[in-house]
Formats: sequence, structure tokens, C-alpha cells
Amino acid sequence: MASNPYAKKPDGSSPPESKESQDTSEAQPRRKMTLKRKMGYVVLKFLILSIVKIVWLTCRVKVIGQEHMEKVHTDQRTIIPCYWHQQHLFCGWYMLQQIKRGMKVGFLVSPSVDGEIPAKIVSDRGATVIRGSSTRTGAKALRDMFLTITRDKISPVTTSDGPTGPIFKFKQGAAMLSQMTKAPMLPIACAASNAWYLGSWDCFMIPKPFTRVVVAVGELVSVSPEQSSKDLSSVQNQMEQAINELMVQAKAAL
Repeated sequence: MASNPYAKKPDGSSPPESKESQDTSEAQPRRKMTLKRKMGYVVLKFLILSIVKIVWLTCRVKVIGQEHMEKVHTDQRTIIPCYWHQQHLFCGWYMLQQIKRGMKVGFLVSPSVDGEIPAKIVSDRGATVIRGSSTRTGAKALRDMFLTITRDKISPVTTSDGPTGPIFKFKQGAAMLSQMTKAPMLPIACAASNAWYLGSWDCFMIPKPFTRVVVAVGELVSVSPEQSSKDLSSVQNQMEQAINELMVQAKAAL
């Protein structure tokens, strides 16, 4: 497992269809949206949206490394933004801001009922929602993201250690997607001066209202054409180190 710069210990071409992902998807049927669950989600959606809006509106955000994103806008490139699952709240906020600059941004959201709330949050702000799961619909999700880049020119956000960890461990999916589409990866990280950390595998970070937040943006990383598609470990290690270093820089800039 990669080291945690926050010193927080956790609790614990088109790609082909894989038989393993098909079997996993079939073995775990989706929960149905019953009337009782639908009413509960209405209340839960309101509460979560309210919390997210309060945090986004009250925190004071500083961005470092913005010149790397400016180059993306200047070149009008399609990219693959990458950050850790723990930092989804403000790294995702940062990517949503890029929509105002003309960037097409996409988010992979679970196809289950659990994905309804995050799908609502990002779609309301103009992002494209890609319904899929890297665990339950892995090959299909990868194919859909491939098409959003090559056909629709959308930059799909990836939480590169998600959806189940290990925390701060860069998985192969984004590197594979970058190699297939030739879209470079953009490492992003953030830090907060005061935050809650949930007891989930990722120690999900929720900055407290009126907190200082720093978002750090790194240099683009491309997968070399000579890189073996069967072994992307060197690129994974490069991205893992880049995101972790950005976390340290963000914390130092608070």
C-alpha cells in the first residue's frame, strides 16, 4: 500500500469484455427502487446536497499548479483527471469549475440506486454522467469511458484508488485508458486545514465549513507508445507518486 501523506490510517482500442466482470455483475443484481426507498432517497438527497453546497460555498479555496490546467485549455485537449477517492469532494469541485471554461467533463457513477445522489450533483452542474462500476461492470465501464474520450471528446474523471482501495494505490484502469485513447492523465490532489474523515476504507475527507482548502494540479502524464499494455506498473507508480507529492504540496500551501 502506498504511504499516506496525511498520516491517516485507513480502517481497513475498445477494450474487450471480460468474463470475470460479466460473472460479477450477474452475481450481484441491482437493488430495486421501491417506493419506500425512493422516499428515503428524496430526503437523503436533500440533506447531502445541502451539506455539499454549504461546504463548497463556505470554504476558501486556493489552487496551485493552475498553469498545468491552463495549458490543457489552451491546447483544447481531452484528458483523464486522476485523484484519490478520499478527496472527491473538492477535486471533483475543481473539475466542475472547468466546465465553465468549455471543458467537457464526465464522472463515472455507480449504476445502482446508490449512484442517484452523486449523479444528481454532477449532472446539475453540467457534467456528463457515465453510469457504470469498475468492479461490477468493469469492461463495460472501461468501454464507455473509451467512447466518451474518443467519440465525444469528454474528459472522464477517475478516482484512481477506487472504488474499494487500497487507499492511495494507483490502479491500472486510468493508465490503460490513457494508453488506448492517447489522452494524457492529469494528477490532482487537495488538502484542508480542518476536516472530518469518515470511517470508510478511503477515510473520505469532508472539509469543515469556513475551512481553508488547497487544490494542487500537476503536470500531464502520457503513456509511451512503447509501454507494454501488459505491464503498466511504471506508469502507475509515476502517477501514484505524483498525486501523493501534490497532497504534500497542498498541505504545505494551507
